Amino acid sequence: MSLPSPLPGAVGLSHISAYDWPAADGVRGGSPHAHLTCAEAYVVTHGTGAVQTLGPEGFAETPLHPGVVAWFTPGTIHRMINGDGLRVTVIMQNSGLPEAGDAVLTFPPGVLADPGRYAEVAVLPAREGPAAEEAALRRRDLAVEGFLALKAADQRGDKEPLRAFYEAAAALLAPKVAAWRERWRDGALAVAEATGAQLDALERGDASHLWSAAAKSTGPTREAGFGMCGRRQEYEVPGTTVPTTP
Repeated sequence: MSLPSPLPGAVGLSHISAYDWPAADGVRGGSPHAHLTCAEAYVVTHGTGAVQTLGPEGFAETPLHPGVVAWFTPGTIHRMINGDGLRVTVIMQNSGLPEAGDAVLTFPPGVLADPGRYAEVAVLPAREGPAAEEAALRRRDLAVEGFLALKAADQRGDKEPLRAFYEAAAALLAPKVAAWRERWRDGALAVAEATGAQLDALERGDASHLWSAAAKSTGPTREAGFGMCGRRQEYEVPGTTVPTTP
């Protein structure tokens, strides 16, 4: 029995070199954002830095250095901070959904409420080149602006701006859910169901699925593109198209 994903468990994988661009608050790093359906993990491989997170439990900053694994569940706003040459391997739940754009950047409320304006700022004009870098920096700065407002509200004990962000994010991405459901069925759900079928077979003493055993390897399919958190190497799922928003 073959599996529908090139990576174990239908996860997504990329390598990130954190942005070194200083933001309005003097911090160097990436674009704060939250995923609506996918958990994410940072496996730190080089350098130092931190990840700032904001969610129902409040604001936190977790130091990052080699050997640390930091992870967060859907809805956790996260911002990668570059201390000194920070590089991480990112593992994403539900490979195919992050590529389809399940993340929402923390733009100010007026931008989140306008799908056309959101897309104008979030989508990069190209994967490489000066125009792409300029757009990625502009996108980062606007996301930081919204993030700092959410952080300030949280520190005042006011959760309503975070609630409004969640509601705006859900409304913004609701039209994409039908297409996401198909990706989930063909990816993460299919892998889980394949495991269930294998367990059923083994319980019967049937080892026939082991005759589909194979060893595979792959290299990055996209080198050093502009991501939300930094320059990224991606391992794309065959048959999908990776947009310029993640």
